[in-house]
Amino acid sequence: MEGHHLILGELTDLITGAKLADTHDERYRQKIAHLLVNSKGYDRQSIQPRYPLQVKAGANCALVKIDFVVSVADKIGMIVKYGPGSLVTRYRPALAAARLVAPYQVPRVVVTNGETADILDGLNGKLIESGLASIPAESALEAIVTQTPLPEITSARAEIESRIVYAFEVDDSCPCDDTICRL
Repeated sequence: MEGHHLILGELTDLITGAKLADTHDERYRQKIAHLLVNSKGYDRQSIQPRYPLQVKAGANCALVKIDFVVSVADKIGMIVKYGPGSLVTRYRPALAAARLVAPYQVPRVVVTNGETADILDGLNGKLIESGLASIPAESALEAIVTQTPLPEITSARAEIESRIVYAFEVDDSCPCDDTICRL
């Protein structure tokens, strides 16, 4: 057993074709990947799974993984953050991550536990819709990206958002969580 996950064997990542440890969490991530590709029309090349995001809080630094970073029209248009349990508790760190993966505000933030999802407006953090079926399709996300102003994230704002991600994802993580790399 690795970390704190029960390893059920191996599975093949839909997006990259890489062999991954078959865990309950990874099965949900693959379910989301299948939804994005097979139901929502995203090309595999437009989705970056396990996106490494470097975050800092003072002298502390770590790499955390964003489950899916989705690009359309040459812009990152959406991030998807998976985590078991309550969705509401994941809003703030997911919004903070969406302010760090690009030099501009990513317009859509999806928080999911694999059974349901909440879609947030990246600009104001408000809940737009709920349910896996409400995750924007590729054509809808492209319209959002091309028609919505994407404000620049200042360095001062990025520093604050980085501290938020660090507090939620690193400081509040299980000591045996092997998905976070403390630097």
